[in-house]
Amino acid sequence: MENTDHEKFLRRAIEMSARASLEYSTGGAFGAVLVKDGKIVSEGMNRVIASHDPTWHAEMEAIRLACITLQSFKLPGCTLYTSAEPCPMCMATCYWAGIEQVFYGATVEDAFEYGNFDDRPIYEQLALPKEQRSIKLTQLLRDEAVVVWKKYQAKPDKIQY
Repeated sequence: MENTDHEKFLRRAIEMSARASLEYSTGGAFGAVLVKDGKIVSEGMNRVIASHDPTWHAEMEAIRLACITLQSFKLPGCTLYTSAEPCPMCMATCYWAGIEQVFYGATVEDAFEYGNFDDRPIYEQLALPKEQRSIKLTQLLRDEAVVVWKKYQAKPDKIQY
């Protein structure tokens, strides 16, 4: 794909970020576009404020809608264009979905400087051993939980992913 196409799709993501933050006030200045075979499959914008949902990021919306449109929980051959560098949740979702490439506009540092969006504490927490994280993780009822996992493992018609 030519660089002009990448710029065109990224400009659309930036346009979606302006809609979310300035026009509709649904959330921060985040917009995303998911492309396959040179065509837009889906678009997303931040709706955290409007939906009262901390996971309703532009990238998440674009990925969810693309999965519905393409009827697949994997998105091989897809490229994500996003107005800002993806947060840890959105980047992890790109890995889960099998997205092959991400183009972004603003950096994590830009989002912090101009919007007070600070992902640094999340990155820092995820780098710590789980015993040292600020959200306490406590394991209970492992044997009972593993019973279900063993049944799942033996299920002949399960879909691998």
